[in-house]
Amino acid sequence: MESVIRKWGNSPALRLPSALLKEAGYHLEQRVDLVVSRGRIIIQPSDKVEYDLGALVDGITAANKHDEFGFGAPVGKESL
Repeated sequence: MESVIRKWGNSPALRLPSALLKEAGYHLEQRVDLVVSRGRIIIQPSDKVEYDLGALVDGITAANKHDEFGFGAPVGKESL
């Protein structure tokens, strides 16, 4: 499948057909890594996980919340 690199704002852009994304198993808003290898640009899924603090806090329940944990008495100047 052929496409054309065009200008989008101040950057070059490449439009990817929906059928191509679907065939490769990608979806809109998916994070990807761009890798240059031997003069080729490779698009691959990103392994980095991005967390949403609000969603994580919403997931705290009485069942998964742990009790306070002590590390012993202060040893140096860390106590306030």
